[in-house]
Amino acid sequence: MTEQLSTFKYQITTRSVDETQNLGKIIGTAVTGGTVLALTGDLGSGKTAFVQGLARGLEVPDDYYITSPSYTLINEYPGRYPLFHVDLYRISDPVDMEDIGLYEILHNSGVVAIEWADRIEQKLLPDSINIHFELTGEKSRKISITAHDVKNANLLKNIL
Repeated sequence: MTEQLSTFKYQITTRSVDETQNLGKIIGTAVTGGTVLALTGDLGSGKTAFVQGLARGLEVPDDYYITSPSYTLINEYPGRYPLFHVDLYRISDPVDMEDIGLYEILHNSGVVAIEWADRIEQKLLPDSINIHFELTGEKSRKISITAHDVKNANLLKNIL
């Protein structure tokens, strides 16, 4: 019988962009459609590098360059599951969330990675995998991963 976790917490320090991308790739190979990853952390802390790895794990073709959608707000990439890369850095008004189609994206069968997820009400992301990035040196990052629902907690337990 598989142990059912309801909360999972994991912390790792990466020491290069490649290591941060590799963590994203590991998670990307395991996630399923409907997974939401809520990414938080300061500018330059590794959120986009993580999503670049996530895209590789989701089998987004190599000819797609993954870049932060700071101005477009949402980039969509084809893969094993569609990847929606959202950047809320420039959003301040909750009404804008509906205008950009975020609510629809959160309820589809793709994988959604939201940078600056702390700018959205947490109640809109009840079953997300929360990933916080913290600068600890020029190239090192402390990455804290938390899941509070059974599905994501067990998924992370099995891969990390």
